[in-house]
Amino acid sequence: MIQEIPLEDVRNFCFIAHIDHGKSSLSSRILELTGNFGRETQQLAWEAALLQEGISLDDDGKPRDSIKPSSSKASSKERIDALDTLAVEQQRGITVKASTASMLYRHPSAIGPHKTLLVNMYDTPGHVDFGREVTRSLNFVQGAVLLLDSTQGIQAQTWSVYEKVKALAPNDPKLLIALTKIDLEAARPIHCAVAVSEWLQDWDGDPDSIVQTSARSRIGIRPLLEQVCEQVPPPQRLADDDDDDTSILLEPKTKQQQQQRRGTLRAQVMDSWFDSRGVNCLVRVVSGQLTEGDRVTLVVVASDSSQQQQQQQNQSSYPVQEVGLVVPHELRTKILGRGQMGYVRFGLRDPRQALPGTLLLHSDRVQTALSSKFILPQLPPEATVAKSVLYASVHPQEADGFEDLCSAVDRLALNDTGLEVQRTSSASQNEAVGGGSSKSSGGGGGPSLGPGLRVGFQGLLHVEVFRQRLSDEFQIDAVVTPPKVPYRATYLPSKFNNLTEPVTKIVEDLKDWPPSTISTSSYIIEEPMVKVRIVARVADAGPLMELITRKRGTQISTQPIDEEKWFLHCVMPWAEVVVDFHDQLKTLTQGFGSMDTFEAGYAESKLQKVEIVLNGDLVEPLSFVSHKDAAQAEGRIVCQKLKDVLPRQQFVIIIQARVGSKIIASERIQAYRKDVLTKSGKTVGGGDVTRKMKLLQKQKEGKKRMQATGKVQLTQAAFNSVISRS
Repeated sequence: MIQEIPLEDVRNFCFIAHIDHGKSSLSSRILELTGNFGRETQQLAWEAALLQEGISLDDDGKPRDSIKPSSSKASSKERIDALDTLAVEQQRGITVKASTASMLYRHPSAIGPHKTLLVNMYDTPGHVDFGREVTRSLNFVQGAVLLLDSTQGIQAQTWSVYEKVKALAPNDPKLLIALTKIDLEAARPIHCAVAVSEWLQDWDGDPDSIVQTSARSRIGIRPLLEQVCEQVPPPQRLADDDDDDTSILLEPKTKQQQQQRRGTLRAQVMDSWFDSRGVNCLVRVVSGQLTEGDRVTLVVVASDSSQQQQQQQNQSSYPVQEVGLVVPHELRTKILGRGQMGYVRFGLRDPRQALPGTLLLHSDRVQTALSSKFILPQLPPEATVAKSVLYASVHPQEADGFEDLCSAVDRLALNDTGLEVQRTSSASQNEAVGGGSSKSSGGGGGPSLGPGLRVGFQGLLHVEVFRQRLSDEFQIDAVVTPPKVPYRATYLPSKFNNLTEPVTKIVEDLKDWPPSTISTSSYIIEEPMVKVRIVARVADAGPLMELITRKRGTQISTQPIDEEKWFLHCVMPWAEVVVDFHDQLKTLTQGFGSMDTFEAGYAESKLQKVEIVLNGDLVEPLSFVSHKDAAQAEGRIVCQKLKDVLPRQQFVIIIQARVGSKIIASERIQAYRKDVLTKSGKTVGGGDVTRKMKLLQKQKEGKKRMQATGKVQLTQAAFNSVISRS
């Protein structure tokens, strides 16, 4: 049946929304309605849908006006987050990775022989740190359903994802709007619908067309799916598509017939993941057919058509071992036709060769497809190029675990394109293991941590999710140093250097911070700035203004949304935002406030590097940058937090914070002291003072040796204490 669905009967759409506005729950309910979870849940979903239309019947054919609540609740608990497959998603209750599922749905608009549509649905993350997943997903669909929590209305990410859709004009997806959680007592669907119609001025819909839904009570599920089928257009056929069959996919009898009927294969990688069988790819077939047994070659398309042939990833061809749909479990179909999305396995072992946007072409037609005669689809740079906003070093707990860490991060980066990974060199690894500091791209952790990787992230939550996924999926307990934003240092011509003109360098690792031995007048430090857009209640205006001022925010302006909420715009240092601004925003607004950020360039500021010293040894990963006026206070807070989290040793631990050569804060952790004068409950030596003094002197000498040779063991808690300094 799948092979007989024409391109005109394919619908691709995604859910977009602010975090915790019900995307995953609604996706699961739609899969129930289409039967992807089995007949029992499908029957329950249809009973709920028909009941809302007033035509529900019981087993005897008599009208009934209620559904057994126990069955509904049990099913909702079982399948309410079916698309959240990662352990970190299930534990945190958030979506961090876009996931897809295909379904069949009978609809009058279908033109195929079975009058059935093939609907491909995307569930996207809502947090700003994973906005790249949303951007990439929007490039693969022709429709987007914007969800709004009817108890909260417009939030910061609601406006942000709406702008992502409009940024794709004139090829932007058809935008539909739906309200969620309308069964809650605090729901205000009419108020939210009016606010949306007033604020989304470019939206061409009608407030009456906004579907009201509730995943918990199964309200509005069928009307929403019907609206998607009716209003979302099918994928467009490429102008140079040479497939001579526009409606039905048939198994060819000979190889020559196969070549004639299936046309030129152009399948685009949407996502990839790694398992015991190698690299698995989620692809969409733009033209032609992808069949088990085909030999394919991977190609990356350059923006310049003259470079396309040079972008061929691998001269080798790979046999297609397995092809099928994701429903959301894998369903083997042996063939994928034009417009269809599904998974493919072809024995690829290198994760870096199957990044999103990569094309799969039939190996015997690579040169033909790469010629200027054919259109090769490609993703925009903002959907493929990872532009990190935070940088941190990742180190294994064990010194011999570096290779396992590198392998795990490579596989994780295949599924998380927001990561930017820089390896250390072999020489620097050996040096770091021996106690020296690595001079590679910031991955070495010195004698405290050993070798590591330099990784770029999209935000603080991205860092936490990365570390948890390493533990859950690869059983690697890694140490992640406090993330730092990239600064810009401009060195000016002076008597301290031989420069004839200013030289600007990006400081991603604080090892590259201008040394304290040179005058501050010979260089300028600039920090990244961001425009912050906050949605909050009018009643929280006073505390929010104080918070923004304390975080060095400027250019503050407000814009009312309705009589209860407003937009608040300001410009702030990115370093102040990523530390704990979001947590404090949630605290001050009792959870009602939300925010998103946009780049605003760099600005000169009076910044200082604060170094943390343990027993006279500089621990570079614990260093941080602070404004000159707050350096001493923040240094004191970090020292106090380190005193609380570092385990006591058999020697004294002296914790110091310094700026240059000046100590600005200090704490002391006393050593453990063993009672050497007592053994088995009895006093050693009896009344012999000489024997006691000899034992105490021996203990003192041992402490002295340990003080000189002992090393402080750093834990993840120690690095977390540096992240928040308020």
